Amino acid sequence: MKPAAVGFRVHSGWTAVVAVAIDEGIPLVLARERAHLVRTFTYEYRQPYHTAATMPADDREVFVSRVRAEARHLAFRTISRLKGTLEKEGYCLTSSGLLLASGRPLPELAGILASHSLIHAADGELFRDAILDATARCGLLSAKVKERDLLDSAARTLGFGFRDLSRQMRELGRRLGPPWSQDEKYASLVAWLSAAESRSVRSSARAVTRGRLRRQS
Repeated sequence: MKPAAVGFRVHSGWTAVVAVAIDEGIPLVLARERAHLVRTFTYEYRQPYHTAATMPADDREVFVSRVRAEARHLAFRTISRLKGTLEKEGYCLTSSGLLLASGRPLPELAGILASHSLIHAADGELFRDAILDATARCGLLSAKVKERDLLDSAARTLGFGFRDLSRQMRELGRRLGPPWSQDEKYASLVAWLSAAESRSVRSSARAVTRGRLRRQS
């Protein structure tokens, strides 16, 4: 089967998902969707740390843990379903790419709830963590890129200039049709980056294996 990669741009309570395969150095979109990471798509669950801040102290940890567990379950279900769909089409999902925020370390719950900016950060991190947990459980190689570094990383790894990358993203959207917002563009680009890095890892592993076999012969 041909290798494929999936990219994610996560928001509070949902994520853009784009799966791609590389055909002659250019991405081919295999699937795209906007997957919910909470069952009840309301502010209360999409912003769990904001909600916890309004709760009695004894209820906060339980609520956040429940939303976290639910998000991980839904993320795993989404990726598992995507893997199965792609396999039927002759593709093996082998890697994933996830866009990160600033990556600021977060304190314990009490420290998070004492700072409004940390509450915002923690809400996002909870759902990104759900994606990372699910990709690991599905056995995917994972590329993590800070969103502010995405274009630089992609240009360096893929060998395209910024204008060429933008043109490739526009062309993908033109062929597919809407929706093709910044979410889909960035999710597809980080998937492309992940596919390139995964191919490099596989090539290195094959080279090491060949070297070992030559030494043993």
